[in-house]
Amino acid sequence: MNPVPTTTPDALSFDGVPFNPVPITPTINPTTSPAPVPSAPARALPATAVTPLAEIRAGLVAAHRAALAAQTAVQRRLLRHALTTTTQVTPPTTEVIPPATGRPVLAVAAAPEGAFKPLARTGVDRLDAAALDLLTRGQIPAVFGPAYQQLGANPDIRLADDSPLLLHSVSEIGLRDGALGLGRLRARYTGNPAAAAVQAGQVFALYAGLHLCFADAHLDAAASATAATDASTESDLELIVTDIDLVPRPHLTAEVLCGGSSVPVSVTVTENPAAVIGPGAGGTLDTWTGRITAAGEKALLNEFHMAHLARGDQGIALGPEFAHYTGIRATRVPTGGLLLVDRITDFDGTRGTLDQQLSYRSEYDSPADSWYYADTANESMPHFVYMETSLQAALLMGYYLGPTLTEPNTTQSLRNLGGTATVLRRVDLRDKTISQTSRLLSTTLLPGSSLQSFDYTLSVDGEPFYQGETMFGYFSDQALANQTGLDAGRHRPTWLAEHPDQGSTRRIDLDARRRNPGDRLCNRRTLALLDWIDVVDGGGAFGNGYLHALRRIDPQDWFFSRHFHLDPVIPGSLGVESVIQALQEWAADTGLADHLSDPVFSIPANIAFTWKYRGQFLPTDGTCELEVHIKTVTHSATGVVVTADASLWKPGLRIYELEDIAIELTERKAPA
Repeated sequence: MNPVPTTTPDALSFDGVPFNPVPITPTINPTTSPAPVPSAPARALPATAVTPLAEIRAGLVAAHRAALAAQTAVQRRLLRHALTTTTQVTPPTTEVIPPATGRPVLAVAAAPEGAFKPLARTGVDRLDAAALDLLTRGQIPAVFGPAYQQLGANPDIRLADDSPLLLHSVSEIGLRDGALGLGRLRARYTGNPAAAAVQAGQVFALYAGLHLCFADAHLDAAASATAATDASTESDLELIVTDIDLVPRPHLTAEVLCGGSSVPVSVTVTENPAAVIGPGAGGTLDTWTGRITAAGEKALLNEFHMAHLARGDQGIALGPEFAHYTGIRATRVPTGGLLLVDRITDFDGTRGTLDQQLSYRSEYDSPADSWYYADTANESMPHFVYMETSLQAALLMGYYLGPTLTEPNTTQSLRNLGGTATVLRRVDLRDKTISQTSRLLSTTLLPGSSLQSFDYTLSVDGEPFYQGETMFGYFSDQALANQTGLDAGRHRPTWLAEHPDQGSTRRIDLDARRRNPGDRLCNRRTLALLDWIDVVDGGGAFGNGYLHALRRIDPQDWFFSRHFHLDPVIPGSLGVESVIQALQEWAADTGLADHLSDPVFSIPANIAFTWKYRGQFLPTDGTCELEVHIKTVTHSATGVVVTADASLWKPGLRIYELEDIAIELTERKAPA
C-alpha cells in the first residue's frame, strides 16, 4: 500500500490518537480478498436460488414492501383528510431574486429538503392527444425533451402498452403540486375510470423519469379498485401522488379521483427477465444500465444505485460482495437532501487492488428549486454543498474498490478526517450539472481501520470552479469509541473562557433577523444552524474580533436521518457552514454591508481553507459549541472579504479545527 504522507507541509496529515496505530503491510489482491458471492451480475430481487443470502435478501424486500405499504397507508389517510377538510397545505417556499443588471426578477418555488428529485426535468406541463399518442409509442423524449433520451434503451416502456388509450388530454402536471406536495395530474378521459387512473399514473411515472435508471424494463401498473361501468362521455380525473421513490424499485403510488370515487393506483418500473440493473461480482458492469449523462454518454452507476447505497441494498448498488452490509450500520453516502452525487460516469479502477492510483468522474444536477438555495444567505450555492458533492464523489469510488472487504465481519464507519479546498471563481450553479473529477491517491490499511486520500476538481460548463484534496477513514467501533479529539484527550477551553476580562460581550439577535422576511443576508429554516452568537469586539487571537456561538443538538434534528442511515452524526460540512453563518451574521451586524446598495454573500475565490476533524457530533451530545477568531477584514472597491480561524467542541472535547475560512460581501451582479 502507498503510505499516507505525514511530513509534507501541503499534504493532509493524519496525526490523531487513536487513529494512528502501528501500520501493517497487508497483501491485498483479488485472489486474497474475501471471495465474492458467486452469481450472475446483481439483479432485481427476489433471488432465483434458495440460499442463505437469497433468504436474507428476500426478507429485506419483504421489509421494504411492508414499510412502503405502511407509509402509503399513512399518506392516504393524510390525503383523504386534506380532501375532506379545509386544511391548507403549506405552499413551497418561494424565493424572489431581485434583479441584477440585465436580469429579470425570478420567482423560484423551493422544494422541501428531502423531496423526491426527478431523474429528468421538463418545461412541459400539459399534454394534448398527439403527445399522449407519442407516449403510447415509447417516444418519450419527443414529448418531454432530450433529458429523457436513452439511446434506444427501454423499448417496452410506453403508455398503455396492453390496453387502448383512454386519456384524451392532460391539462395539468406538476411535481410539487397536490394535497401532499408530491405531485398532481389532471386529465380528461373516456372509458373505465380505474383503467384511466392507471394510465394517468403511468404518465406521471414517465414525467418523473422513473424509468431512466433502467435499460430494459416495463411499467407494472395496477389499480386497487375497479369501476362498475365505463364512462360513455368525457370525464375528468385528478391524480394525487402519495409516494414516489427509487427504493426498492422506482415506483409511485397515488389516489386518483375519478368516476365519483377515489382509486388507489401504483406504478413500478420493473426490469425484464435477464436484465442487468447493477454491478456484478468484482464490481464488473459489462452491460449498460440505461442512464445517460449530462454530456450524452452512458453512465456506469446512476440515481438508482445511489439511493440503494444510501439506504437500500448495497449489493444492488455496488455488487454482491456488498450485499451483507444491507440493513446494518456500514459505510454509506447520505440520503434525502444531503445526497449530492447522482451518477458515476467513468472509473478506471479494479476492485480488490487497493495499491493503485485511479481517476473517475461523476455528476450532480443542482436544480434551481433545491432547498438549500432558498435557505442560504449566499447568493448561490452554500459552501457545504461544494464540500459535500466533492467529498461524496471522492468517497464513493474509494469504497467501491473494497477496502472494508478486507475485514468483512468488522463493522466499520466512514469518517472524513480533513482536507483543504479553494474556490476558483464565482459562479451561479442553479439548474447546472456539476461535473466532479476525482483521483484516489493512496490507500493505507491499519488494524481496525483504513485510510484513503483523494484530490478532486468540480467543474460546470467545462470550466473548473472548486478544487481540493481530502482524507477519509474507515473505523471500527473500537477505534471510534477511543477518540481523543484534537488535543490528545485534554480539555482545551475556549478563548472566551481563558479571557473573561477582555471586555463585555454583545449578543446578535438571530431570531429577530430570521423573522424579517426582507433580510436576504440571513440563513433560515433548514439552514438556521445557530441558536445564538456572542461577540467580543477587538477580541480573539488576532485582536480583530471574536465570536462564540452555540447550537443545541436535538436527537430529532433533520440531518441525523440523512447522514448516515443507521449511523447518525452531524455532517462535518454543516459544522463548517455554521462557522460561515457566524461570520455572515457578524458581518451584517457590524455594518460591513452598509455601503452596498444590494449586498449579497458569496464564497471568495483564491483563498484556500483547511479543515481537520477528530471526532463527530452525535445525537446524544446535547450541544455544539464554536468559536471564531476574525483574522482579516479586507475592503476593496467591490466589497469586503473576511477570513477567520475557528474551532468546534462537543461537550468537553475540541474536535474540529478550521483555518482561513472566508466570506465575501459584494454588490449583487451576474457572475463572470
